[in-house]
Amino acid sequence: MAKFKHYDYNQMSMVVINYLEQIQPGTFEFALHYLISEKLDLTAFHQPYKNDTEGRPAYDPAILLKIILFAYSKGITSSREIQWCCETNIIFKALSCDTVPHFTTIAHFVSSQAQAIEVLFEQVLLICDQQGLLGHELFAIDGCKTRSNASKEWSGTFKELEQKRQKLKRMIQYHLNEHQEKDTFEGEEAQERSARKTKTIQTLDAAANKIGEFLNQNQPRMGKAKRSKEVKSNITDPESAKMTTSKGTIQGYNGVAAVDKKHQIIIDAQAFGEGQEHHTLQPILESIKVRYQRLGINDNVYADGIIVTADTGFANEANMKYLHENQINGYIPDNQFRSRDPKFKDQKEKYGKRHQSQKKSKAKHLIPASEFQFDPVKMICICPAGEEISHRGVKINDRGQRTAYFEGRLLQCRHCTINNQCMKNPASANHRKGAGRQVSFTLSDQRAPTYTDWMKHRVDSPKGKQIYSHRMSVVEPVFGNIGTNKGLNRFSLRGKSKVQGQWQLFCLVHNVEKLAKYGGLSG
Repeated sequence: MAKFKHYDYNQMSMVVINYLEQIQPGTFEFALHYLISEKLDLTAFHQPYKNDTEGRPAYDPAILLKIILFAYSKGITSSREIQWCCETNIIFKALSCDTVPHFTTIAHFVSSQAQAIEVLFEQVLLICDQQGLLGHELFAIDGCKTRSNASKEWSGTFKELEQKRQKLKRMIQYHLNEHQEKDTFEGEEAQERSARKTKTIQTLDAAANKIGEFLNQNQPRMGKAKRSKEVKSNITDPESAKMTTSKGTIQGYNGVAAVDKKHQIIIDAQAFGEGQEHHTLQPILESIKVRYQRLGINDNVYADGIIVTADTGFANEANMKYLHENQINGYIPDNQFRSRDPKFKDQKEKYGKRHQSQKKSKAKHLIPASEFQFDPVKMICICPAGEEISHRGVKINDRGQRTAYFEGRLLQCRHCTINNQCMKNPASANHRKGAGRQVSFTLSDQRAPTYTDWMKHRVDSPKGKQIYSHRMSVVEPVFGNIGTNKGLNRFSLRGKSKVQGQWQLFCLVHNVEKLAKYGGLSG
């Protein structure tokens, strides 16, 4: 019979561990440990501490930064989980020198050090420049819409929130009436039902009071468009916003990043509580300019012809004017730039949705606007039935073109013999609120050139197309690394200032990883 060495799981042993030996050169944790211990000035993190003469010793910010950034590199943002990792994971033990900060200490450090985190971000950026990782050739700017620590169910305009509060009050009254009707029953089951009803009423009452308190203490939130109108506010995090993404509507923040082309180093990171991106371009560009001056990298970063690219979400007349007046070498296309490119002429037919052809076959073919007789001098329009339809005015369409709009009167279209071929829904003409056939005609454009026209000329040129083609390969992989590879796809804090600090921590993880791979920090 074969013989085997004896083993016993029910035994204990002492293992000698040198924590410094666990931080191996060439790893992310080695670069992180070296940066924080040898290169970075953490004085900004020391200011909140007032325990130099009395009070218990605090955890060193260097220790907290190491375990937090290492946890973020593994997609761990929960302070409780970070504490657990310090108790069980050997790398966390090595970085923390076998200390276990309480999860409340970790959470408070992240949420209260937004300004110091920005200082840290700039120091790491300066080291990236010293290591030759910045090319100063092309900056790509884009935004990443990320969920926040707030529910979209608590969002709405002030009118919608008041309606929700009234609905909660009606529900409270309904449960109170039902509770009084069944209050005469006795027994354990009746007592349990009564307790559940009481708890439900208390929950609904707390929710109604929460909405009422918010409405009394805050003002309606207005949008930043030209025609400013109220946008939805969120009770839990008023500075966050509802945003439409490819994965549905979320309540969150738009994390905007500017990325240098050479090694995809993030040179600026800001969080905005609005889904639209066009108003974020100027703050990002100004921040880059000021930061480069403060760090001594470049006194006027845009004077050397550095290229700035961004997608169509950042394009509007105000931004184009800003780029032109400040002589910034920008390439930001409008949302029609592909339709002007012959290469994309048949793109929809070749690569459109599979059910696109089915939709086209079901579409109703109407008499086209070309069958209407339009006189731009007299500004009149005659429909195919020989009736003059009403002129509704001249407006500027989405492409900046002057367009004349006409609409048939109800009495005309209601009794017209060809309304079935002319209108999508002829039955609507039989109702007071219905409208007749509507057509529009583009007028000869005599307006002065705009800054948008200037940018169209730049982007549509062969050089512009070649430059803009680099945008996606520069900035999109950064968001893929942060959101997908690292799993940093949700903010755990509330409030713009705190969220911006956490967004810069996310971006710091990316930049430190680049330093570990391409900088001289591999050991």
